[in-house]
Amino acid sequence: MPKSNNISANSPIGVFDSGIGGLTVANAILKLLPNERLIYFGDTAHLPYGDKSPDSIKYYAIRISQFLLRQNCKMIVIACNTASSMAYEVVKEFVGNSIPVIDVIDPVVEKVTQGKKIKKIGIIGTKGTIKSDIYAKKIKSINKKIDVASLATPLLASMIEEGFFNNKISRTVINSYLSRPKLKKIDSLVLACTHYPLIRPEIEEYYGKKIDIIDSAGIVAKAVQDALKKKHLLAKGKFPKHHFYISDYTESFEKAARIFIKGKIKLEEAAIWK
Repeated sequence: MPKSNNISANSPIGVFDSGIGGLTVANAILKLLPNERLIYFGDTAHLPYGDKSPDSIKYYAIRISQFLLRQNCKMIVIACNTASSMAYEVVKEFVGNSIPVIDVIDPVVEKVTQGKKIKKIGIIGTKGTIKSDIYAKKIKSINKKIDVASLATPLLASMIEEGFFNNKISRTVINSYLSRPKLKKIDSLVLACTHYPLIRPEIEEYYGKKIDIIDSAGIVAKAVQDALKKKHLLAKGKFPKHHFYISDYTESFEKAARIFIKGKIKLEEAAIWK
């Protein structure tokens, strides 16, 4: 367990993902909490996480958490469904009570099991997330009446990382997945990968806005806000100088970062694996 950091309300929030997907969460956090400062780590050297072993994901998550703790982060946000499903508990154990840890699964499960009655919910995500069956287990533990249909859509994250979205290629791949029999008669669909909000317009186009599309970004941002309030750690001034780190430079990451995060971006390579 690491030593407690000398954190304060003006310390940054640490966010990590395998690549650009977590930027959807980072963007939502900054929209809701514009005074907060982010330190983002994209583990582009190991993307996609979806086809990695649980032990590898846990190792990556712990090493990245060590890096974020060294940056004096007041919170760690695991902005990746695969890492959340496989490494959330080990990161929490590693960090201990020093700072809050937020995943992208629990806030969404809480949201979909409250309020509106859902009969059949679809879950699409990476092989790792779907194989863990974590969404179905957690949803069923709260409401056994909800029918959960989970489908692995492994091409989507890699496709998005390469910049293929909002075009003929992406529509063909997306429509092929969404037309699978498993997703028939769903009334809601959880985008169980933080990359997927980038293709939300195409998913909405497929369904003709007849079902609810649920992505984690805004829901997780609200969970971040609530946790910081509870710990009295909301920023007390404006600290907009964000830092973006990657484990291996990719042009697509830099382009996506500049689309999502307005203003100047300082993109640095952090050789935490060497």
